[in-house]
Amino acid sequence: MQRSQLMFVAAVFAALATYPLLAGSFGVDFVTKTMIFAVFALSLELLVGHTGLVCFGQAAFFGIGAYAAVLLAPQGDAASILWLLPASVLAAALYALFVGALSLRTKGVYFIMVTLAFAQMAYYVVHDTPLGGGTDGIYLTVKPALGSLLDLAKPLPLYGFTLACLVLVFAFLALLLRSPFGRALAGIRVNEQRMRATGFSTYPYKLAAFVISGAIAGLAGFLFAVKDGFVNPELMSWHQSGAVLIMIILGGLGHLRGALIGAFAFALLEELFKSEAVFGSFARHWHLGLGLTIIACVALLPRGLVGVPGQLR
Repeated sequence: MQRSQLMFVAAVFAALATYPLLAGSFGVDFVTKTMIFAVFALSLELLVGHTGLVCFGQAAFFGIGAYAAVLLAPQGDAASILWLLPASVLAAALYALFVGALSLRTKGVYFIMVTLAFAQMAYYVVHDTPLGGGTDGIYLTVKPALGSLLDLAKPLPLYGFTLACLVLVFAFLALLLRSPFGRALAGIRVNEQRMRATGFSTYPYKLAAFVISGAIAGLAGFLFAVKDGFVNPELMSWHQSGAVLIMIILGGLGHLRGALIGAFAFALLEELFKSEAVFGSFARHWHLGLGLTIIACVALLPRGLVGVPGQLR
């Protein structure tokens, strides 16, 4: 990562760290939710932007992490973050291992459709069975804590914990992509056949990337469940997979900071078009305004928002 890019990311994280000092309760809640989706977007960026695997079932891992957080938490007592968080991430990673082991034997549009099929399977398991409370969903009655040190039921500790997770995930992926493993993923993205010709067995690399991506999405799901205290099947719907894919395209594929920018841009645009104070009765049709804006961004900014400085130069 170049120095200017590093300074930009550091400035973003510094701004997020100081934001609660200036914002009200709504602002803290909104940015907390957006940071959770930024973690989710980073998980998909690893697959799409850096491995060349367009997954349309990422919401399954997000939802499994969220449902695991609620289902594994004891009723009437606060679970410890030390075991509930790893358990939620592990549940998502195991499903990613299962899905990846099968779906990575396909390529192109077939891979997209297979990942979507597995995501829909997970969706209907929680939608049509008592396991996940059906369409009504289930509640997290007592939010997890770390003794008296960290209580995620309070907005500011949850904000700080979410920011810490976002920074750690970003740093982990940045280091991972600079490692020999990350270089191998870049080679697979550019030309998988050439990588095989040079002696690389590409399947284990892609499977490892798929599992890591699923685990990070599970972390985002855990944070979402803790924030809202409620999960429902819509967390696993194909709409959720499409939304996070739009985030990384909007921000700029191939750049971790693009996932951050895209998540915040998408959340701000959605909030803008939902505002009746700005758009009046048209706010009921906010999907139309959001869709047209995204189409315009894709047409005018082929490298995403992250490429705007280069285009201006």
